[in-house]
Amino acid sequence: MMDTVKILESLDIGYEVVVASAHRTPRRTEEWASSAADRGLRVLIAAAGGAAALPGVVAAFSSLPVIGVPLAATTLNGLDALLSIVQMPKGVPVATVAIGAWGAANAAILAAQILSVADAELGKRLAAYRKRLSDEVDERARRVADKLKSRSGG
Repeated sequence: MMDTVKILESLDIGYEVVVASAHRTPRRTEEWASSAADRGLRVLIAAAGGAAALPGVVAAFSSLPVIGVPLAATTLNGLDALLSIVQMPKGVPVATVAIGAWGAANAAILAAQILSVADAELGKRLAAYRKRLSDEVDERARRVADKLKSRSGG
């Protein structure tokens, strides 16, 4: 989940980190989720592996948007977590991203997109971030083309 933190920081988005378990610390989970809006939070990101109940429980206790990140914590490599998070009942939605590090990164980006609806400056920072990603791909493409060109002698 450090990918989430890095991206939130790069976009100058405040955050808080809480370690909780829907099964082992249910009261802490309920207290955190149910008071999140009062603390000024506007989007919640919850990561979990295995049975992965945390994002759904967080969504049950908060009306804020919840993004669930499935983690590869068992021999099923995150598939169990993905299915658990994505199969929420009607009325308790959880936006679900990819398993693992890509999901952690996309959770931060999705949170930024949600927040940028009401924050034009954040929208500009997000656009610049996405431009940097695009520029990185262009640079890799240029290096590959240069390498292939030098191999062919042209």
